[in-house]
Amino acid sequence: MLPIGYVKNNVSEKKYTAWGDDISSIILKSEYCTGLTGLEDFSHATILFYLDKADYIKERHLQRRPQNREEMPAVGIFSQRCKDRANQIGITSVEIISVSDDKLVVKGLDAVDGTPVLDIKPYYPVYDKKEAKVPEWVDKLIEKYF
Repeated sequence: MLPIGYVKNNVSEKKYTAWGDDISSIILKSEYCTGLTGLEDFSHATILFYLDKADYIKERHLQRRPQNREEMPAVGIFSQRCKDRANQIGITSVEIISVSDDKLVVKGLDAVDGTPVLDIKPYYPVYDKKEAKVPEWVDKLIEKYF
């Protein structure tokens, strides 16, 4: 896989919380710019990106407490949305702020500056937001995330 563009924002280091107010631009490579046509009609998009700064260590990350917080239960990597993953794939649904010729500006993307973007998909509520349940610890975990 090759990136279609890169994240541009003011986030220089990985973090656990406070992604909700971050504004990021996704600057597309020139050969993909016309692919943004029509995206301005959507309020949200799903961004697939390469966690190039992730540092997965099986013994440390396969099962752990989310955000390394003592009050969180020890759960497996596939029960978490942490950044240090077996395969360095990130996916986040974001609010679209604006769309221009070569740039998509979004709110709430949990990726640091320079992160390679692999794909952009429009958010379809009928497909993407179903009634869902999560364990109680997830609500506590994300209190300061957004």
